[in-house]
Amino acid sequence: MRKITAAFFISLDGVVESPDQWHFPYFNDEMGAAIGAQMAESDAMLMGRVNYEEWAAYWPSKSGQGDVFADHINNVKKYVVSNTLDSADWTNSTLIKGDSFVEELTALKRQDGGTIAMSGSATLVRSLLEHDLLDELYLMVHPIVVGAGQRLFEGTGQIPLKLVSSTTFETGVLSLVYSTEPK
Repeated sequence: MRKITAAFFISLDGVVESPDQWHFPYFNDEMGAAIGAQMAESDAMLMGRVNYEEWAAYWPSKSGQGDVFADHINNVKKYVVSNTLDSADWTNSTLIKGDSFVEELTALKRQDGGTIAMSGSATLVRSLLEHDLLDELYLMVHPIVVGAGQRLFEGTGQIPLKLVSSTTFETGVLSLVYSTEPK
Protein backbone atom coordinates (compact mmCIF):
# COMPACT_ATOMS: atom_id res chain seq x y z
CA MET A 1 0.00 0.00 0.00
CA ARG A 2 1.28 3.44 -0.93
CA LYS A 3 1.48 6.32 1.48
CA ILE A 4 0.84 10.03 1.05
CA THR A 5 3.40 12.40 2.52
CA ALA A 6 3.41 16.19 2.71
CA ALA A 7 6.46 18.44 3.07
CA PHE A 8 6.56 22.07 4.10
CA PHE A 9 9.02 24.83 4.75
CA ILE A 10 7.53 26.36 7.90
CA SER A 11 8.50 29.27 10.13
CA LEU A 12 8.63 29.15 13.93
CA ASP A 13 5.24 30.85 14.03
CA GLY A 14 3.69 28.23 11.73
CA VAL A 15 3.63 30.20 8.47
CA VAL A 16 3.92 28.14 5.27
CA GLU A 17 2.86 30.82 2.80
CA SER A 18 5.40 32.36 0.40
CA PRO A 19 8.53 30.53 1.57
CA ASP A 20 10.32 32.13 -1.39
CA GLN A 21 10.28 35.31 0.72
CA TRP A 22 12.11 33.82 3.76
CA HIS A 23 13.39 30.29 3.08
CA PHE A 24 16.40 30.67 0.78
CA PRO A 25 18.94 32.06 3.28
CA TYR A 26 18.58 28.73 5.13
CA PHE A 27 18.94 26.40 2.13
CA ASN A 28 22.17 24.39 2.12
CA ASP A 29 23.49 21.02 0.93
CA GLU A 30 22.04 19.23 3.98
CA MET A 31 18.56 20.48 3.17
CA GLY A 32 19.03 19.66 -0.51
CA ALA A 33 20.01 16.10 0.39
CA ALA A 34 16.97 15.71 2.67
CA ILE A 35 14.64 16.98 -0.05
CA GLY A 36 16.35 14.71 -2.58
CA ALA A 37 15.82 11.69 -0.31
CA GLN A 38 12.13 12.51 -0.04
CA MET A 39 11.88 12.82 -3.81
CA ALA A 40 13.68 9.50 -4.33
CA GLU A 41 10.95 7.70 -2.36
CA SER A 42 8.17 9.12 -4.51
CA ASP A 43 6.87 8.14 -7.89
CA ALA A 44 3.97 10.60 -7.88
CA MET A 45 3.13 14.08 -6.63
CA LEU A 46 -0.12 15.42 -5.24
CA MET A 47 -1.01 19.10 -5.53
CA GLY A 48 -3.80 21.54 -4.89
CA ARG A 49 -4.80 24.08 -7.52
CA VAL A 50 -2.68 27.01 -6.31
CA ASN A 51 0.48 24.92 -6.00
CA TYR A 52 -0.18 23.32 -9.39
CA GLU A 53 -0.64 26.66 -11.14
CA GLU A 54 2.52 28.13 -9.57
CA TRP A 55 4.67 25.10 -10.32
CA ALA A 56 3.29 24.53 -13.83
CA ALA A 57 4.25 28.12 -14.64
CA TYR A 58 7.79 27.73 -13.22
CA TRP A 59 9.23 24.20 -13.45
CA PRO A 60 8.77 23.31 -17.15
CA SER A 61 11.18 26.10 -18.13
CA LYS A 62 13.83 24.53 -15.87
CA SER A 63 13.67 21.10 -17.52
CA GLY A 64 16.78 19.74 -19.21
CA GLN A 65 19.13 22.16 -17.45
CA GLY A 66 20.69 19.55 -15.14
CA ASP A 67 18.49 20.50 -12.18
CA VAL A 68 17.62 17.22 -10.47
CA PHE A 69 14.59 18.79 -8.77
CA ALA A 70 13.24 20.16 -12.07
CA ASP A 71 13.78 16.89 -13.90
CA HIS A 72 11.96 14.91 -11.21
CA ILE A 73 9.08 17.37 -10.85
CA ASN A 74 8.55 17.69 -14.59
CA ASN A 75 8.64 13.95 -15.30
CA VAL A 76 6.85 12.43 -12.29
CA LYS A 77 3.14 11.58 -12.34
CA LYS A 78 1.15 14.49 -10.89
CA TYR A 79 -2.33 14.35 -9.35
CA VAL A 80 -4.05 17.71 -9.01
CA VAL A 81 -7.04 18.11 -6.67
CA SER A 82 -9.25 21.05 -7.60
CA ASN A 83 -12.87 22.13 -7.68
CA THR A 84 -12.16 24.95 -10.14
CA LEU A 85 -9.68 23.70 -12.75
CA ASP A 86 -11.12 22.29 -15.96
CA SER A 87 -7.87 20.67 -17.08
CA ALA A 88 -4.35 19.94 -15.91
CA ASP A 89 -2.16 20.18 -19.00
CA TRP A 90 1.33 20.02 -17.50
CA THR A 91 3.15 16.82 -18.50
CA ASN A 92 1.95 13.68 -16.66
CA SER A 93 -0.82 15.54 -14.80
CA THR A 94 -4.21 14.10 -13.90
CA LEU A 95 -7.02 16.24 -12.56
CA ILE A 96 -9.02 14.93 -9.61
CA LYS A 97 -12.20 16.91 -9.09
CA GLY A 98 -12.56 17.99 -5.48
CA ASP A 99 -15.86 16.24 -4.80
CA SER A 100 -14.38 12.79 -5.51
CA PHE A 101 -10.88 13.27 -4.09
CA VAL A 102 -11.37 11.04 -1.02
CA GLU A 103 -12.41 8.02 -3.08
CA GLU A 104 -9.81 8.58 -5.77
CA LEU A 105 -6.93 9.09 -3.34
CA THR A 106 -8.02 6.07 -1.29
CA ALA A 107 -7.90 4.01 -4.50
CA LEU A 108 -4.47 5.42 -5.42
CA LYS A 109 -3.11 4.50 -1.99
CA ARG A 110 -4.25 0.90 -2.52
CA GLN A 111 -2.22 0.59 -5.73
CA ASP A 112 1.34 -0.65 -5.90
CA GLY A 113 3.98 2.01 -6.18
CA GLY A 114 6.11 4.47 -4.29
CA THR A 115 5.15 7.36 -2.11
CA ILE A 116 2.73 10.00 -3.32
CA ALA A 117 4.50 13.17 -2.19
CA MET A 118 3.26 16.70 -1.66
CA SER A 119 5.21 19.90 -1.30
CA GLY A 120 2.97 22.69 -0.12
CA SER A 121 -0.80 22.84 -0.68
CA ALA A 122 -1.79 23.59 2.92
CA THR A 123 -5.53 23.60 2.24
CA LEU A 124 -5.33 20.15 0.63
CA VAL A 125 -3.20 18.82 3.50
CA ARG A 126 -5.83 19.96 6.00
CA SER A 127 -8.44 18.06 3.98
CA LEU A 128 -6.22 14.96 3.86
CA LEU A 129 -5.81 15.11 7.63
CA GLU A 130 -9.57 15.48 8.09
CA HIS A 131 -10.17 12.34 6.01
CA ASP A 132 -7.26 10.31 7.47
CA LEU A 133 -5.46 10.18 4.13
CA LEU A 134 -2.12 11.73 5.12
CA ASP A 135 0.48 9.25 6.39
CA GLU A 136 3.53 11.41 7.10
CA LEU A 137 4.27 15.10 7.53
CA TYR A 138 7.76 16.47 6.80
CA LEU A 139 8.36 19.87 8.36
CA MET A 140 11.49 21.93 7.81
CA VAL A 141 11.14 24.40 10.65
CA HIS A 142 13.10 27.57 9.89
CA PRO A 143 14.50 29.73 12.70
CA ILE A 144 12.51 32.79 11.70
CA VAL A 145 9.27 34.42 12.79
CA VAL A 146 7.52 35.57 9.63
CA GLY A 147 4.65 37.31 11.42
CA ALA A 148 1.95 37.03 8.77
CA GLY A 149 0.74 34.54 6.21
CA GLN A 150 -1.18 31.31 5.93
CA ARG A 151 -0.47 28.88 8.73
CA LEU A 152 -0.49 25.14 8.16
CA PHE A 153 -2.88 24.19 10.93
CA GLU A 154 -5.45 27.01 10.73
CA GLY A 155 -8.81 25.68 11.86
CA THR A 156 -7.83 22.03 12.15
CA GLY A 157 -8.40 21.36 15.83
CA GLN A 158 -6.22 18.79 17.55
CA ILE A 159 -4.22 16.40 15.38
CA PRO A 160 -2.18 13.72 17.18
CA LEU A 161 1.19 13.10 15.52
CA LYS A 162 4.10 10.82 16.31
CA LEU A 163 7.68 12.03 15.84
CA VAL A 164 9.52 9.62 13.54
CA SER A 165 12.81 11.50 13.14
CA SER A 166 14.48 14.82 13.75
CA THR A 167 17.63 16.39 12.36
CA THR A 168 19.15 19.80 12.97
CA PHE A 169 20.89 21.39 9.98
CA GLU A 170 23.87 23.71 10.31
CA THR A 171 21.61 26.65 9.42
CA GLY A 172 19.42 26.00 12.46
CA VAL A 173 16.59 24.47 10.44
CA LEU A 174 14.94 21.50 12.12
CA SER A 175 13.93 18.68 9.80
CA LEU A 176 11.07 16.86 11.51
CA VAL A 177 9.14 13.85 10.26
CA TYR A 178 5.83 12.95 11.88
CA SER A 179 3.48 10.07 11.23
CA THR A 180 -0.22 10.63 11.65
CA GLU A 181 -2.12 8.75 14.32
CA PRO A 182 -5.46 7.21 13.42
CA LYS A 183 -8.45 9.03 14.88
